[in-house]
Amino acid sequence: MRNLLNPLSHFADMTDRALKVGIVGYGHLGQFLVEKIQKEGPEAGLQLAFVWNRNADKFRDSLPKELILHDLSDFTCRDTDVIVEVCHPMIVKEFGVRFLSHAHFMVGSPSALSDPQLEQDLRTAAKQHGKTLYVPSGALWGGQDIQKMNDSGTLRALSVRMSKHPSCFRLTGGLLSDWREGEGRRVLYHGSVAELCPIAPNNVNTMAAAAIAASKLGFNGVTGEIVSDTALSDYHIVEIEVTGPDGFTVKTVRQNPAKLGAVTGNATYNSFWSSLLVCKGHGGRVYLC
Repeated sequence: MRNLLNPLSHFADMTDRALKVGIVGYGHLGQFLVEKIQKEGPEAGLQLAFVWNRNADKFRDSLPKELILHDLSDFTCRDTDVIVEVCHPMIVKEFGVRFLSHAHFMVGSPSALSDPQLEQDLRTAAKQHGKTLYVPSGALWGGQDIQKMNDSGTLRALSVRMSKHPSCFRLTGGLLSDWREGEGRRVLYHGSVAELCPIAPNNVNTMAAAAIAASKLGFNGVTGEIVSDTALSDYHIVEIEVTGPDGFTVKTVRQNPAKLGAVTGNATYNSFWSSLLVCKGHGGRVYLC
C-alpha cells in the first residue's frame, strides 16, 4: 500500500486566491500558526477561516470574535480549504473523517495514525472526497529521502531516538512521574513505534511521520526509542538511523533548541509553517510535507 503520493495539480484553482485555513488547537503551536497567518498570510496567500480550542477562554480577546469556532462540530459552516489539527490525536480520531468530507486535512498529531483502522478510514475518506491528507514532517530530518528509499524498495530498517528533559514528556500511565532533577539519562522505551504512540501520543509525532514515510516498514516495523535526560535543559535531540542494502547507512543527529517543559522544539514551529505553505501549491491523497 502506497502511503505517500507525488504532488498532483488539483490545487491549481487555489493558487490564484487565498487559501482559507481552519486551525484546531490553540496551544503554543496553534498560536504560532494563527499569528503567522495574521501577519504573513496576505503575502503568502493564506487567511484564517476559523480557530477552535477546547477551552475558548484561552483566546482572551486575542482574536476577532468572528474567527472563533465554539463548537468544533460547526466547522462545516465555515468556508475552509484546509483544516490543520495541532492539539491531540483524539481530535484526529473523532473528526478526521468528517474534516476530509469538507476540506483538505493536515494531521499535526500523526501518532493517531498508529491505529491502522483510523489510517485506513482517513485514506478512504480522502479518496472518496477528492481531498488530501497532509502529514507535516515536523522535527523529522530527511523524510523525503526516507520516502524515496521506501518507494524504491531499498529501505531495510529505520530507527528514531528522541531524547528530552523529563519535563518535556507527556506520557500515559505515570511512566515518568518519579523523575528527579540531576538523575541523568533514562531509556523509557525501546521497540515498535506502533506500541510507543499510545504511550507518548504528544511526544512521538516525529516517529509517526517517519513510519508514514517508511510505509513498507510501517508503524510496526520502525523502531522508536525515547530517552529522558535531565542534562538536556536547552534542547531536544532527534537521532535517525536509516539502513539500506549492501551496508548502506545514514545517521543524522538533530539538536532542536527547546525550553524546559516544551513538548515541541523551537525549529519545529517553522517546519510546520513551511508545511502549511506547501498546501498552497500542491495536492495528493496522502502527502508528507
